[in-house]
Amino acid sequence: MRNVRHSERFRRTWDMRHQHVRVSHRRVLIPRRPGLPSPACSDSPGREGGRAGPCRGMGGTESSLESVQKVLSLGTDDRLTTFADMWYWVFLWALFSSFFVHGVAALIAFLLLRRHRTGRFVPVVIIVMGFLGPILGGTITSVAFAGVYQAAGKTMAPLEALVFGTGQTVLTIIVSYSRILATL
Repeated sequence: MRNVRHSERFRRTWDMRHQHVRVSHRRVLIPRRPGLPSPACSDSPGREGGRAGPCRGMGGTESSLESVQKVLSLGTDDRLTTFADMWYWVFLWALFSSFFVHGVAALIAFLLLRRHRTGRFVPVVIIVMGFLGPILGGTITSVAFAGVYQAAGKTMAPLEALVFGTGQTVLTIIVSYSRILATL
């Protein structure tokens, strides 16, 4: 029954939009054209059985994978105006830049320690720390950046979110390799 509803929804959206439709994981994803309401919004006209909740932020409700893809590709020219958008973009840049740095370090550790009896588990610890750092510390600093922008009444460009997010990772690397912590 689920496949029948899926194919029916696919046919209906194809006829409605007359454009290329991507099908991904049993959901129909239609690229949003300017001036049209987002098909994922529950308050869009002509949508039966929509999800609960209003459209929000930049382009309405979208799946988390689409949202992450938009952030990492800097896929918008719009400025980030809401606190949630600013926080989310800075946080994701901090998370993925940290994961990239820790992923490279884990790969090097795995290649060098793969034959060591206990050393082969070090890359797992490195990967875990690559996630825990941004989730614990990166969340706080991302909220601080977004809070300062919101309090000042300013909007944030997506490129600024990139600089703030990756800047957190760069500062973490500098502090880690310097002797600053040893002097405290």
